[in-house]
Amino acid sequence: MRPKILEQLFKPIETTRGIGPRLKIRLKYLIGENIVDLLWHLPNNIIDRSYNPTISKAEKDRIVTIKATVLKHFPSKRRGLPYKVTVIDETGEIDLVWFNGRKQYLQDLLPIGETLVVSGKLEFYKKKKQIIHPQHIVSDEKSHNLPNIEAVYGLTQGLTNKVISNHIKRAVDIVPDFSEWQDKEFFKKMNWPSFLESIKTVHNPKHEDDLDHKNTSKQRLAYDELLANQLSLGLLAKNFEAPTGQSMSKNIKLMDSLYKNIPFELTNSQKVAIEEISQDLEKPSRMIRLLQGDVGSGKTIVALAAIFQVSGNNKQSAMMAPTELLARQHYESLKDLCFKSNINIEILTGKTKRLERERILDDLKNGKISIILGTHALFQEKVLFNNLGLVIIDEQHRFGVHQRLSLTSKNSLDPPDIVIMSATPIPRTLELTAYGSMQVSRLLDKPMGRKPIKTIAKPLSKVNEAMLSLERLINKGEKAYWVCPLIEESEKIDLAAAVDRYNSLKIIYKDRVALVHGKMSVEEREETMKDFKYGNKSILVATTVIEVGIDVPDATFIIIEHSERFGLSQLHQLRGRVGRSDKPSSCLLLYKSPLGENAKKRIETLRQTDDGFVIAEEDLMLRGAGEVLGTRQSGLPYFKIANLSTDRELLEVARNDANYIIESNILNKTDRGENLKILLHLFNKEDALKYLDAG
Repeated sequence: MRPKILEQLFKPIETTRGIGPRLKIRLKYLIGENIVDLLWHLPNNIIDRSYNPTISKAEKDRIVTIKATVLKHFPSKRRGLPYKVTVIDETGEIDLVWFNGRKQYLQDLLPIGETLVVSGKLEFYKKKKQIIHPQHIVSDEKSHNLPNIEAVYGLTQGLTNKVISNHIKRAVDIVPDFSEWQDKEFFKKMNWPSFLESIKTVHNPKHEDDLDHKNTSKQRLAYDELLANQLSLGLLAKNFEAPTGQSMSKNIKLMDSLYKNIPFELTNSQKVAIEEISQDLEKPSRMIRLLQGDVGSGKTIVALAAIFQVSGNNKQSAMMAPTELLARQHYESLKDLCFKSNINIEILTGKTKRLERERILDDLKNGKISIILGTHALFQEKVLFNNLGLVIIDEQHRFGVHQRLSLTSKNSLDPPDIVIMSATPIPRTLELTAYGSMQVSRLLDKPMGRKPIKTIAKPLSKVNEAMLSLERLINKGEKAYWVCPLIEESEKIDLAAAVDRYNSLKIIYKDRVALVHGKMSVEEREETMKDFKYGNKSILVATTVIEVGIDVPDATFIIIEHSERFGLSQLHQLRGRVGRSDKPSSCLLLYKSPLGENAKKRIETLRQTDDGFVIAEEDLMLRGAGEVLGTRQSGLPYFKIANLSTDRELLEVARNDANYIIESNILNKTDRGENLKILLHLFNKEDALKYLDAG
């Protein structure tokens, strides 16, 4: 139940006076559903209207606020011509100009002989002063209502600053003076204003400094948002950690059989991660662990070691991948090791035939299958386990928390342990905001024998040289990727670019070239990939569909066209498609000159390091959290005020405070707890409150 004090703020945005159906659609697109969402749309600039010259002294290209009398109207003679109104003071005259101005409206607004105060940008047209579409026109008596400093907000098509700021002002006016939810001592130490004061200050900036993110009011609101995030994650995590999990000890004989059959030496990081997970599995409490490792760092073997420990306790494991291709790839790489140790492994995807599916579902329910691999098809209601002990989720950022919950609640006995694998190294900051108090294992070493990938950057003008350079490679029996640009996420244009490049390469390399893109059916795509991996195709032209999880050891060269259009983490992911064997590999970044400052930094960072964690941190600094993993698609939280590039220290404090609040049961039994519930509602985190009793 939402507290009564929040009733006004949580009314739909269209209940505000003056918001009709069209404006409602635009505001919902830009800002959100409810009046409260207006509060989080902060100004990004200011307009200074304090310059009050006479008409003759008014300077060009400045915002002027002048007092003048209406002299004459010049309505448009025909469609497309401007409507002009001449106004004067004792020193001169100036034209006010409207395009598509409505005659009646302007005659009512500017009656001849009336003295008014007008504000807008002064320009010249044929040596005459004019203001096009004045931003403010008020009567002389009401001129004191005209602000000297005006906040400027981000807009979308069809919205003006005046409209948005008026509605935001109304929202600010109904914010109650809430009781303080911050810890008294901490609040005093930070010397922050109250929530109400902060909201008023950020929406009424008086000078440039008020827009700075380090402004105390902004910092206070950013901390409120981070605390709401950490509290909701903490409550979710506490709910996940069921009072009892499953204690699963090591079956030494079974583990030895796995290590004996692995055809390579484990890295130190892999050994550490296997041990961390093993100890968690042995504990009676439930495990939720994030296993992070760069492309090719060997996460799958770490996961398999956990699966073997679980199988040694006669329990089942489920491993889920974001695509059928990746699920099949896991199956191919794991099945031999499983069969050699008499562990039954099966794969279930959307393409599994009906009879085969029924057999697998039956065997799963009766406990004949130890490991099931699949895509989100494993979420279907018909999939029932006999005794599920472990769930492994690959490429975590493709799945939402609720999907994870639906899979992990499939066990009729104790809840299963969870390992979430991510091949996108997540900066520590994002890790905290997305996973809260989850335990983390990081794979920092590359597997033995892997050589570093040589990274070269060249201007796009060298594209013909790049096309011809593939010949030497192909003659040695090696393979290459050619990745085509990402253009404002428009699949049509991406596809056109890929098809053009495919056609130009085909002229030189005939049927050795293949093409994959997102518009192909899964079957076609898998067939082409197979042909590239095992068959006679030597060059794979692709859009970014190859970013995740394709393993072709013979591929030693990748060309990324228009590399300046990709984010740093994405370039790193793409580069990781090569260098998957002991052969030397290269990555060529083709860029369009001249490079912008950020693009230059991205390419330079990529050339200097292949450490995914360093790259992820740098990417966060360059682009902000919103874009690092494509927040909207990734299930990562989206922050409206907090800035994860600069607010890391605040995040750490918020995390510690949230842990203290939850451990001390403050939410349930104190005044501060009641106030904190209001905070969770304000930032739309009230869903977490249902875990209060459950946790």
